Amino acid sequence: MKKRTISAFLALCIFIPILYYGGIPYTIMMYILSLQGMREVFDALGKKKNVPQFVQCISYLIITYLVLTAGTISSITAIFDFRLLSCIVLLYLIPVIIYQKDSTYGIVDAFFMIGIVSLLGLCFSLFVVIRNIEASWIVYLLLITIFTDTYAYLTGSLIGKHKCIPKISPNKSWEGYIGGTLMGVFVGSTYLITVHELSFSLFGTICMTLFLSVIGQFGDLIFSAMKRNFNIKDFSDFMPGHGGILDRFDSIFFVLMAFTFFIHIL
Repeated sequence: MKKRTISAFLALCIFIPILYYGGIPYTIMMYILSLQGMREVFDALGKKKNVPQFVQCISYLIITYLVLTAGTISSITAIFDFRLLSCIVLLYLIPVIIYQKDSTYGIVDAFFMIGIVSLLGLCFSLFVVIRNIEASWIVYLLLITIFTDTYAYLTGSLIGKHKCIPKISPNKSWEGYIGGTLMGVFVGSTYLITVHELSFSLFGTICMTLFLSVIGQFGDLIFSAMKRNFNIKDFSDFMPGHGGILDRFDSIFFVLMAFTFFIHIL
């Protein structure tokens, strides 16, 4: 627990000043984290097979393009580039024919890579784009995620008895989810009401925050299912006591994506 606390404190000491400053330093920080996240994916895949170097190279190049170009975008409604999506699909599907071995790179691997690269590229880009719009939105989303995860863990440890999805995450309980959700909604809603003059009611604010808190916990479960598939406990030890970037960012990824449904009305 001590290692976990120290690690989180040091991470916040680095993250908060850069978040406040924004601009190029913030974009570069997100880019570095995205590369680490991509590396963790390949390390996990490496437990089962050796991913071709070509596939790894194009993955890092796609992540680089998506995250760094996000620094020039200041609107969540930027026009989607179908050429980019087409390029991603082609770059991952054509090598299936070239390698011709499921043990090296098969059709399932190709669709997994299309999905995971799109997910990481999208979410780390959203980190940058939403910060370009308003830094306080990032703070709001982080507060929801941090307090939901922290109090889900604490509540589950203290009074958790009823397991919710033991096949995916055996340590998580309904009591933990409820406790985490309540605290995430309370802290997130309080912050939002204090900092912003919103265009909708207190009830609307609470409902939005509740939705984001619940969606974030689905992200946690989905990445837990991914780890079970790869038979690993953590994606890496990038953050001692916490695991890897994907272990820490699993919930916030889904919160970021869900927030895009609301940001245009705030």
